[in-house]
Amino acid sequence: MEFFPSGSSKHAPGLQATTLILPSLCIGNVGQLAVDLLISSLQVEKVGFLDDPHVLPCVGNDPFGPEANGELTVALEVFEDPDHNLQIMQQRSPVVKGAMLKFAKNLALWAYNSGIKEVVILSGLDSGKASRHAIERPQIHYISSTNVDGTDEQCIHLGWRNLEQFSPSDEAWKQLESLSLKERVEDGEPFQVPLSDEAYFPGMPFASLFSCCKAQGMKVTCILCFCSEGDNVPDAFFLAEAVSNMLHLPYRGTYGERLSNWVVPLSWGTVYGPPPDQCIF
Repeated sequence: MEFFPSGSSKHAPGLQATTLILPSLCIGNVGQLAVDLLISSLQVEKVGFLDDPHVLPCVGNDPFGPEANGELTVALEVFEDPDHNLQIMQQRSPVVKGAMLKFAKNLALWAYNSGIKEVVILSGLDSGKASRHAIERPQIHYISSTNVDGTDEQCIHLGWRNLEQFSPSDEAWKQLESLSLKERVEDGEPFQVPLSDEAYFPGMPFASLFSCCKAQGMKVTCILCFCSEGDNVPDAFFLAEAVSNMLHLPYRGTYGERLSNWVVPLSWGTVYGPPPDQCIF
């Protein structure tokens, strides 16, 4: 993975922030939507982009506005907020099938070499895999590298629930940790946790990112919520509010409260397309 500084950035090519926020590809793209909301609201500056052979290329128009001025956006972009000591990475295209752990290892190594000390990963989880009490009301779940069992005092204080499906002693989680610690992959060696009912959560992208960043010695917190495909804008606000509370960002509030000072990205205005042609009525 290689970082390329933006030609329009006012910052030096060397990144200075020590906390990194990034999404994990997931159901409903909730992590990516939450990151878009943070980027738009914090008025961060794009400082460059990342190139990795395991991420499919993509290109599009500026998603944040206030107007679509033709500035291009690509698959992996890095933004910086010096006021809050933050880097934010946005991912807009999927990872090549079977290469998630390779991508996660590359990303973790880049973050470590860039001076990152703490990583916050945002992701949605399939509500069909949730226990009954986990979906009775909106609830933030989490995994932290602070303790072996995935718990963290700050997260407990915020009222979050430790992801009950995280069990470091289970074979699938142990296999994932072992793979994340490997320095290199031999040709032809399988480098992924096979998806199955038992290994569903360790086989998800957020788990690979968590394990690989943890293997580099960084503090890692996964902020998670159960959701379904559909209109996931409320879930994006839910995750963005959670990370704001955790990192003491300006956009803090009670869970589920859409604070008036959130800045909705320009691209969200086209989620549902144009209104229907009135001649059909």
